[in-house]
Amino acid sequence: MVWIPGGEFRMGSEHPLARPDERPIHRVRVDGFWLDQTEVTNAQFAAFAQATGYRTVAERPIDWEELKKQVPPGTPKPDDAQLQPGSLVFTPPAGPVDTRNASAWWTWTIGANWRQPTGPGSNLDGRADHPVVHVAFEDAAAYAKWAGKRLPTEAEWEFAARGGLDGKANVWGDEPVDAKRCNTWQGRFPDQDTAADGFPGAAPVRSFAANGYGLYDMAGNVWEWCSDRYRPDTYSRQVLVAGGLDHAIVNPAGPERSLDPRNPHAPDSRVHRGGSYLCNDSYCASYRPSARMAAPTDTGMSHLGFRCVASAPAPAAPPTPTPARPAAPKPRGEGR
Repeated sequence: MVWIPGGEFRMGSEHPLARPDERPIHRVRVDGFWLDQTEVTNAQFAAFAQATGYRTVAERPIDWEELKKQVPPGTPKPDDAQLQPGSLVFTPPAGPVDTRNASAWWTWTIGANWRQPTGPGSNLDGRADHPVVHVAFEDAAAYAKWAGKRLPTEAEWEFAARGGLDGKANVWGDEPVDAKRCNTWQGRFPDQDTAADGFPGAAPVRSFAANGYGLYDMAGNVWEWCSDRYRPDTYSRQVLVAGGLDHAIVNPAGPERSLDPRNPHAPDSRVHRGGSYLCNDSYCASYRPSARMAAPTDTGMSHLGFRCVASAPAPAAPPTPTPARPAAPKPRGEGR
């Protein structure tokens, strides 16, 4: 873990690519904390599962009584053959599609889970140092508790992602994204990925340079769960309670209830941050530190993972991290 000294920063963005839920920019102050240097890997999650016998949401039988709470009233029960454990797997379409319809590239895949990331027949061979994916919010929280940690608030996450570069568009500054900086989508989304960064999917952790705090993959690779419930108007509500933009909000922990227009029937929707290997400026420029996304807590996807934080005393003399040099891109195919 890396010690993040805490402090005050400007949370949110007015960048041309920023979405309404990133506004307004407001002052936030966070206490110091420890943060995992990388996303939790398959090897780390495997140690947890082996030690505890834990089964993720994607590995458990589906309870229709719970599931129907998240769909419009009156939705008929699917056939039992469809109500089988699984997760959402990114499936590139054969050609251009309407990017307003995410179902064109996401496939509910029975048997997909963190052990079988692309579905039955797949495995973790060669992926021990890849970030674990297909983990729901409660799976991430369970791991964090076992490890004596917790999930970060989105304020902690954004402060850490900025690496000391307050107000900058990206974790490395204001320069635009390119294939040497982080793992994102190059080409035409979602059907043509040139994999110019060396990875047509998720990359092993530490494949790209660290930010100013010595943290890896705070931009791209896989999304990361945070503890906050999601509302698109979180910032404006917090500013109102604080008494205006002139007052710093201290250690915000998010709203008590979620409100997610993308998933209006979900009883609880939580924030995730950082973007993923699917981010592309033509569709989703969420590799930016201020970008926010969310999903119902039982959601698992092939580009969604997490990292943990710990509240503990600061080190006596915290080292000053030096960002690592980016690794050379691997030939196409090795990142699968």
